[in-house]
Amino acid sequence: MASDKVVETVIVGNYVEMETEGKPKSVKNKLSNFFWHGGSAYDAWFSCASNQVAQVLLTLPYSFSQLGMLSGVLFQLFYGLLGSWTAYLISVLYVEYRTRKEREKVDFRNHVIQWFEVLDGLLGKHWRNVGLAFNCTFLLFGSVIQLIACASNIYYINDNLDKRTWTYIFGACCATTVFIPSFHNYRIWSFLGLVMTTYTAWYLTIASYLHGQVEGVKHSGPTKLVLYFTGATNILYTFGGHAVTVEIMHAMWKPQKFKAIYLFATLYVLTLTLPSATAVYWAFGDLLLNHSNAFSLLPKSPFRDMAVILMLIHQFITFGFACTPLYFVWEKAIGMHECKSLCKRAAARLPVVIPIWFLAIIFPFFGPINSTVGSLLVSFTVYIIPALAHIFTFKSASARENAVEQPPKFVGRWIGTYTINVFVVVWVFVVGFGFGGWASVTNFVHQIDTFGLFTKCFQCPPPTLPPSSAPHLLNATAPTPLNYTRLHHP
Repeated sequence: MASDKVVETVIVGNYVEMETEGKPKSVKNKLSNFFWHGGSAYDAWFSCASNQVAQVLLTLPYSFSQLGMLSGVLFQLFYGLLGSWTAYLISVLYVEYRTRKEREKVDFRNHVIQWFEVLDGLLGKHWRNVGLAFNCTFLLFGSVIQLIACASNIYYINDNLDKRTWTYIFGACCATTVFIPSFHNYRIWSFLGLVMTTYTAWYLTIASYLHGQVEGVKHSGPTKLVLYFTGATNILYTFGGHAVTVEIMHAMWKPQKFKAIYLFATLYVLTLTLPSATAVYWAFGDLLLNHSNAFSLLPKSPFRDMAVILMLIHQFITFGFACTPLYFVWEKAIGMHECKSLCKRAAARLPVVIPIWFLAIIFPFFGPINSTVGSLLVSFTVYIIPALAHIFTFKSASARENAVEQPPKFVGRWIGTYTINVFVVVWVFVVGFGFGGWASVTNFVHQIDTFGLFTKCFQCPPPTLPPSSAPHLLNATAPTPLNYTRLHHP
C-alpha cells in the first residue's frame, strides 16, 4: 500500500514532461524553455522569495518605528516561521487533493488548480466559498498595494506629477500582465525580481549606515498599543505572501517537491528584511512614524534612483503575481479558462484590472493599508483557514492513515501537527485579527481623516516655505521629513 502511494504521488504534475519526452528541441524551443517555461523547484523558490518581500521591504522600517527594534526583529522571525508552516500545510492539502482527483482520472492539462478548488474537493462548498471570498479580496487589495507603491516610489525620482497621476499611469502599465498566461511563465521575471529586491535591501542597509543617525534621533517605540499592533500586522502581511502557493505549485513539474521551498525562501528573505529594517530605523528613528516609505528619508543619489527603478519593475512583477489568480477565477467564471487563444484570454481579463485601479486611487495610503489588509484578510487567508482546513481534512483516523503526505517526525507527527495548527489559529485570530484589526483599522481611519479619500499626494512634502523660515532646514540631509512632521503632525 505504501509503495502505491509513492507511485501515485510521484506522477502528480508530470503532464508536460510526458508530453515533451522524446521530442527533438530546436534552439528556439530551448531559449523559450530557458526564459519562459519554469516548472522546477528552483523556479518555485524564486517565485516564493520574489513574491514574499516585494514593496513591503520599504515599509518594514516604518513598522520597526512602531514596534521598537527588539519586537521588530522577533516578530519577523516568528511570523516567518508561522508563514512557512502554513505554506507547508497548503502544499500538503494541494497534493492530497490532486492525488485523489488523479486517481479518479481527472486531467488537469488545461486547468490551473486554485486554493478554493482544493477546499471544495476536500471539505465541500462552504469551505470553498469562504476560501474564495478571502483569497480574492486579499489578492485584489494586494494588487492595489502594488499600484500605490509604484506611485509612491516614482515620486521620489520625478515629483513633477503627483502620486495620483502616477497611479493612473502605472495602472495602465500593470494592465499588460493580462498577457502572461500563468505562473509557469514567470521564470525570468521571478529571478530578476529577487535580484532587484536584493539590491534594494542592501542599498537601504548601506545607505543608512553611511548616512548615519540624524541629529537628535530618538527610538521611542513602542509608545502606543495602536502603533504596536499596526506594526505587528504589517509583518504578518510580510510573511503572508503564500496566497498564491497553490498556483505556484501547479506550475511545477513535480509539486510534491514544494514542501520546504517556502521555508528556504523565507530564510533568504530574512537576510534582506532584517538588515535593511534595522539599519534604516537605527539611522532615522521616530521620523519613520510619519514616513512609511523608507526612500523618502534617504538623500537623493544615483544609487537611490536605481533602487527606486528596480522596485518599480519588481512591483510590476508582484502585481502580476497577485493578479494572475484573480484572472484565473474570472476566466473560470466566464468560461474562458481553457481557451487556447492568448489574445482572447487577455481581453477577457482586462475587467479585473479596473476595480484595482479605482481602489488604488481611493485609498493611496502606502504603509497603513498593508497593516489593514494583513489583519483583516491575510490572517484568515493564509494562516487561519489553511490550519483549520488541515485539521478537518485529516480529523478521521482513516484520513490520517491514507494521507499522501504524513507529517514529519520532528514536529510530533499528527499530534504535534494538530497542536501547532491550534496554536496558529488561536494566536492569529486573537493577536493578528483581533488586536491587529483594531489597531490597523484605527490607524487607517486616522489616515482618511487626515488626508481624505482620493488624496492627490499622500505624505508628500508641503509647498516650499518662505525664505524667512528656510534657515532652519539648511543642514538637513533629509529636509522633507523634518518639514513634513512639523507641518502635518502637530
